Amino acid sequence: MAKGKVELMAPAGSFESLQAAIDSGADSVYFGVEQLNMRARSSINFTIADLTEISSRCKAADVRTYLTLNTIIYDHDLKLVKRLLDAAKEADITAVIAMDQAVIAYARQIDMEVHISTQINITNIETVKFYALFADTMVMSRELSLRQIKKICQQIKDENVTGPSGKLVEVEIFGHGALCMAVSGKCYLSLHSYNSSANRGACKQNCRKAYILTDKETGNEIEVDNEYMMSPKDLCTIDILDQVVDTGVKVLKIEGRGRSPEYVSTVIKSYREALDAIEDGSYSPEKVDGWMKKLETVYNRGFWNGYYLGQKLGEWSEGSGNQATQKKVFVGRGIHYYPKNKVGHFRIEADKIELGDKILVTGPTTGVKEFELSELMVDDVIAEVAQKGDDCTIPVDFKVRSSDKIYKIIQA
Repeated sequence: MAKGKVELMAPAGSFESLQAAIDSGADSVYFGVEQLNMRARSSINFTIADLTEISSRCKAADVRTYLTLNTIIYDHDLKLVKRLLDAAKEADITAVIAMDQAVIAYARQIDMEVHISTQINITNIETVKFYALFADTMVMSRELSLRQIKKICQQIKDENVTGPSGKLVEVEIFGHGALCMAVSGKCYLSLHSYNSSANRGACKQNCRKAYILTDKETGNEIEVDNEYMMSPKDLCTIDILDQVVDTGVKVLKIEGRGRSPEYVSTVIKSYREALDAIEDGSYSPEKVDGWMKKLETVYNRGFWNGYYLGQKLGEWSEGSGNQATQKKVFVGRGIHYYPKNKVGHFRIEADKIELGDKILVTGPTTGVKEFELSELMVDDVIAEVAQKGDDCTIPVDFKVRSSDKIYKIIQA
């Protein structure tokens, strides 16, 4: 169950991100398996064999697990759909996020909890009532305002709209991350341009590029204020999170299964702190400023509040990609950990690290660990710098594994 009134749901595109989400205070995680999810191309994705490990880790931390199976489904996919759902049920995954009736129907047949994907584009109480026949949680359309969402939440209470569990239907909305120019992500640009369907999880993101409009009669070319006018800025609600909570939503979803583990760590920690601050009455503009500065350090295209405050048009990004204030530089890998002395052994394979550097270590089991380098030894000798090719040891308060990678964080 959520640590507060609102469940904080984290994206997990890898085991590194999964562990980062757990360690950072997420109440739930969502993830894709194989190819039938909306991030089939942009994230690593898990396999069916990973489901038991995902479930085990999350259960130990009291974190709910949601399998995304929300693409368009064709006849030839049905066998895989059933195999995925059977495996998820056996692994005791909490619920499936779905949009196709075949997925919904089979999940209900095997008594698996269903959450309705944003791909359904729910915008009114009557649609909520219909899907309440099958689902306990529903993601609202991304184009709704907070006023509209609050009305739907109130109507669910007033009309006692319950799902298969017998409990009131829970409303879920997106709180942070990438936005698409298309209605709730239903886009055909990639399909028509590259024969690679966004609705099958294979978006090529051609909307994120810069374009020049050409008048076919005169040949005049127009570049609109150097803006990427099909590429919206990223959604951010941390500065209006008190208004979001006031609507009555029960789940706040963070987008980003295709983004890095440190993105998951930073964003989830920030929203965890913000939700807790709202709960205890300490939410303030000063705290919001601090969280915004943290969010700016990881991948983003600039921020806006989406359509929640009623804007008629999007706010477009000023570049094609990342506008983070920091970036990571790969420097090496983990070798061993000495638990008695709490020292990690690393091999520097690229660049260098030196005292005072901000260090990032990521790994499938380690998750995300950040710290400032204050002590360093190279070949058992106290040093200030470890160069490419050096083996070094660093005092750390976590177990270092051979699957870990070490980076330094620099200003972008």
